[in-house]
Amino acid sequence: MDNVIQEIAVYAIPVLFAITVHEAAHGYVARMFGDNTAYVLGRVTLNPVKHIDPLGTIVIPLAMVLMTGFMFGWAKPVPVDWGSLRRPKRDMIWVAAAGPAANLLMAIVWALIYRVLAAANVQEPFFWLVARAGISVNLIFMALNLLPIPPLDGGRVVSGLLPTRASIAYSRIEPYGLIILLVLMFTGALSFLLRPLHDLGAAVVSLFL
Repeated sequence: MDNVIQEIAVYAIPVLFAITVHEAAHGYVARMFGDNTAYVLGRVTLNPVKHIDPLGTIVIPLAMVLMTGFMFGWAKPVPVDWGSLRRPKRDMIWVAAAGPAANLLMAIVWALIYRVLAAANVQEPFFWLVARAGISVNLIFMALNLLPIPPLDGGRVVSGLLPTRASIAYSRIEPYGLIILLVLMFTGALSFLLRPLHDLGAAVVSLFL
């Protein structure tokens, strides 16, 4: 029981920061390109309460980490009115990419915190564990969201890059996105697909360790 409580304590802060910065980044970039929907609804904020989905943000991610060591979950998606963007098809790419980019940046921040702990010769293992969890959580969130499966961010990026007719056809996959993810996860294929993206992000982060 003590180990479970420790795992929850270690991952709680990294997970909350990861989903908060990710969602706020979507809303911030959408506002930059002309859509104020998220801003008006108070979602362009670093207040985690605004982004938390109790099941997808807390219960499932922590349960998955404790049972499998793999992070899987979601936050309340930031609302984006694609039609309000100045150039919807092009701007969609930047809005979607903002979330994974924010997670990569957060992983770098945790890496820098790790370096500060080393420089300060901090002995308390809890802080080291939290910093490592921060790097791991953000790299997994980044890799997961970059998968080219609608409605994940990677799927939005692909939709924005495809010609209009192909983009519309591709977007029809979206209602089945969660089912596809679950199938990939339970067959073990998800880890295989995530590894190249995760390793690329880890290579970038390693430059700051």
